Amino acid sequence: MIILGADIGAWSGQLLAGALVSVALAVATVPFGMAVGVAVALAKDSSNRVLSAFGEGYTTVFRGLPELLTLLLVYYGLQMAFQITAEWLGLSVTVNINPFVAGILALSLVFGAYSSEVLLGGLRGIERGQIEAAISVGMTPLTAFVRIKWPQVLRLALPGLGNNWVVLLKDTSLVSVIALNDLLRQTSLAVASTKEPFAFYAVACLGYLLMTIVSNMLLMLLEARANRGWRPMSP
Repeated sequence: MIILGADIGAWSGQLLAGALVSVALAVATVPFGMAVGVAVALAKDSSNRVLSAFGEGYTTVFRGLPELLTLLLVYYGLQMAFQITAEWLGLSVTVNINPFVAGILALSLVFGAYSSEVLLGGLRGIERGQIEAAISVGMTPLTAFVRIKWPQVLRLALPGLGNNWVVLLKDTSLVSVIALNDLLRQTSLAVASTKEPFAFYAVACLGYLLMTIVSNMLLMLLEARANRGWRPMSP
């Protein structure tokens, strides 16, 4: 009866808008997070000890810190850094960081750390002889990587990257603490206004579950496409 008494309909537009913000934040984070993940994975796979140590240090830090703490450090840290820079330049301004941008940066750092581990497994699962053979027939190392190694790495890493995407989608709820109007923040506002916590948090749960189910369906299609024409080698 509590759910029936809640004014869900009056808040449906705000809840839908919040869900779209959550999805948009996750989608916007992926290309930046993937770029970070690829760079860190290549660094860890490098024979250069400095690059390898940097990659290991990066993943240790951002996999060890709670995602919420990373978000707060990025949000308030960037504002402080820009404010200090503005004062040093003699500018009398108040610097405010856009919560959406801060969310992308923070989640990209975390997504990149976890994705680097998945991509590293894919990189080390490909025989190095393939690149050597490609170079021997005239390909540049970059061309050989893009055309031969990367498609295979992506196929091997796609299940793990899919799991990271689902985690990222749920982690977008953290940005509610920096006043970004995502699904969880809109739900909290609705709860404060209607005093119907169970009803609205239940709707939020259904929203996240729906986004996860749709994501899993799309990931299954991507995996099927990535594996088309591939057959495991017989022992």
